[in-house]
Amino acid sequence: MSAADIHLTDAEQHAATALQHHFDNMEQQRVAGTLGMWVFLITEIMFFGGLFTAYVLYRTLNAASFAAGSSGLNVKMGAANTVVLICSSLTMALAVFYAQTGSRRMQIIFLLVTWALGATFLVVKGFEYAEKFRDNHVPWLNFQWEGKMPPGASVPSIRMFYWIYFVMTGLHAFHMIIGLGMLGFLIYFAWRGRYTPEYHAPVELGGLYWHFVDIVWIFLFPLLYLLGANLTH
Repeated sequence: MSAADIHLTDAEQHAATALQHHFDNMEQQRVAGTLGMWVFLITEIMFFGGLFTAYVLYRTLNAASFAAGSSGLNVKMGAANTVVLICSSLTMALAVFYAQTGSRRMQIIFLLVTWALGATFLVVKGFEYAEKFRDNHVPWLNFQWEGKMPPGASVPSIRMFYWIYFVMTGLHAFHMIIGLGMLGFLIYFAWRGRYTPEYHAPVELGGLYWHFVDIVWIFLFPLLYLLGANLTH
């Protein structure tokens, strides 16, 4: 038996240990897992879609107030976090690629970089939230508004904008925390050598989730941060 045959046999044995008893083969298991993830993501899309619909409705009814509230957000922090998440999507895609090709070292490196970028996003978001507490822009506390007040704007409606801001960005941050936990497990099992070209479905599914969370932010950034850009000048 050649070394190549031994390597193939080892890979097949490793894949067999990852095959759950209720599936006939790895391909069937992979397709089922992918379908399950897409069903989950569709429910998440519907959930965030409801929030975006509420945002559009309230923005239509309170355009001036929402523009005023948006002018109080830190666009630089929001833009920095956008760049961070776009970069994390790239590194996650590379992690999936190296999982597919069997490069354990590169797979671990890009999973670690993705985790670090996700953590960076949350740190920046933490500083941004701290800024809102300092400026009394937290709607459930002693909310005060001393910023731009265009014609037609009102403090109660600006407060509503900040309710939506905290709910949407807070839920997104919660999904980011879940994503970091997921990446932690992926890094651990990648380090253990669990993922091979024959079995890497968890990395692919983790990539789908991570890209979804990134896309949600791509929509949040312009809707929340850029709406009142004209009032900051």
